[in-house]
Amino acid sequence: MTSAKPVVGVGDGHQELRTRIRAVCQRFPDRYWRELDTQRAYPDAFVAAMTDNGLMGALIPKEYGGLGLSLTETSIMLEEVNRSGGNAGTLHAQMYTMATILRHGSEEQKRKYLPKIASGELRLQAFGVTEPDAGTETTRITTTGRRAGDHYIIDGHKIYISRVQHSDLMVLLVRTTPLEDVQRRSDGLSLFIVDLSQAIGHGLEVKPIRVMFNNETNELFFDNLPVPEENLIGEVGKGFRYLLDGLNAERILIAGECIGDGRWFIQRAVNRAKERVVFDRPIGQNQGIQFPLALSHTHVEAADLMRFRAAELFDAGKPCGPEANMAKLLAADASWEAANAAVQTFGGYAFASEYDIERKFRETRLYQVAPISTNLILSYVAEHVLGLPRSY
Repeated sequence: MTSAKPVVGVGDGHQELRTRIRAVCQRFPDRYWRELDTQRAYPDAFVAAMTDNGLMGALIPKEYGGLGLSLTETSIMLEEVNRSGGNAGTLHAQMYTMATILRHGSEEQKRKYLPKIASGELRLQAFGVTEPDAGTETTRITTTGRRAGDHYIIDGHKIYISRVQHSDLMVLLVRTTPLEDVQRRSDGLSLFIVDLSQAIGHGLEVKPIRVMFNNETNELFFDNLPVPEENLIGEVGKGFRYLLDGLNAERILIAGECIGDGRWFIQRAVNRAKERVVFDRPIGQNQGIQFPLALSHTHVEAADLMRFRAAELFDAGKPCGPEANMAKLLAADASWEAANAAVQTFGGYAFASEYDIERKFRETRLYQVAPISTNLILSYVAEHVLGLPRSY
C-alpha cells in the first residue's frame, strides 16, 4: 500500500491526550473488532486495557479515584477510539450514566460507587429509560416505583437497554407519581441505582435482542423488584431534570464518536482512492470520487466545532441543550455522509467484511435514530431555538 498523509482535523490543543488513547487503541486492530462483531461479543480485553489506563474513570473527580477530565477531553477520548476503527459504546455508556450520579447523587452514593467504578471493580454501563410504548416520549413511561417501607417496588417493561449482562449497576427511570396526578408531564419521574447482581432473577428478567450490529441489547421485565430507598438519586419526582442533564452529556459524547467515525471513513476512502487504479488512473483523480469525500470532510470539521462549543458550555455548567442537540445532529449526519462516500469509493469491496467498511457503516447508522432521532432534534430546535409552535 502507498503511504498517505493522514486526514487531520482542526488543532484543538489535546494532542497528548490523543496520543495516549491511540497508544491503547493500537493494541486492538481491525481484526479484533471484526471478530467481536462476528461473534456478537463484548470487548472484554479492550475495556480491561482502558480500565488499566484509568480511562474508564475519565469524568470521575480525582478525589473519588478518577482522572477528573472534562467532558471536552472525554469526548476526544471516544472520538479517538472510533477513529481507530473501534467502537466506543462501552465507554460512553459508563461515562454519561456515571455523570448522573456525579452531578445529582448523594455524597454517600458518590463515595460508595465512584471509586469502584473508576478502578473497574464495578461497571455502570446500563441506563434503563426506553419502553416499547413510550419510545422517545419519555414522560409517557409506565414502569412504576411505589413506596413500601424503606424500599421502592418496581414493576414494568423496558426495551433496547444495552450491556446489562456486563454491568454491575444500572440507572433506572421510573414513574413514582401517576401521570394523571402531576401538573406537568415531566414531574413524578425518579431515578434509581439498581444492583443488577441482586435484581436479575429476583424481580428482573433480562431477554436479549439481536440487532444489526454488536451492541448487546436487551428487553427488561420488572415484577415486584425491591430497590432500597437509599438508591434513589436526588429527590423523588425530579428524575426527568436529572435525566436531561445526563442526556446532554450523552449527545456531546456521541457527537465525538461520530466525528471519529467520519474521520475513519474519510481516511480509509482517501487511501483507497489513491491506490485503486481503474482505466489506467487512480480513481481519486476523478471528481466523482473527490467531491463527495471533500464535502464529507468539510461537514465533519464543521460538526467538530459544534461539538467543542457544546462541550465547552457543559463543562462551564451553562445551559447547553440546543448546542448538544445540534452537535449530535451535525456529527451524526456527517458520519453517515462519510460512510456512504466510503462505500461508493470502495464499490463492491465495501460489502466484504475484511475491509471493515460494512461493520462501521452499520455502527454509525445507529446515530440517525439513537439516542434521539434527527427529526426530534429538528423539532426541538424549531420550538426551543426558533420559537415555532410545538409540533407534537
